[in-house]
Amino acid sequence: MKALVVDDSAVMRKVLIGALGRADITEVDQASDGKEALDMSMANDYSLVLMDWNMPNMLGIDAVRAIRAAGKTMPIIMVTTEAEKSRVIEALKAGANNYIIKPFEPATIVSKIQEVLAKAS
Repeated sequence: MKALVVDDSAVMRKVLIGALGRADITEVDQASDGKEALDMSMANDYSLVLMDWNMPNMLGIDAVRAIRAAGKTMPIIMVTTEAEKSRVIEALKAGANNYIIKPFEPATIVSKIQEVLAKAS
């Protein structure tokens, strides 16, 4: 399994990579904005993408829309500080499979990762 972690914060990418490790996903690529994530998603077959919302160059929500428009079906989990219900709905409509609000407990993200991957298999 190979995952892509997308966040403009190097610290948050490290935290998410640690959570993926606890879910037995150790092959992980990183992107620091939505544009980079879109390019990497087109060039690779990921089993999972963890996507931040607010980033420079291209927002995570726009990257999700573009990834889905390109026909990619891998599970995408939004990991963001955007906590309003309307934002959650917007992300799900854009094609995200699940949503995690920062800050989060490590166990929460591991269970969401396992849940999304179970539904995808």
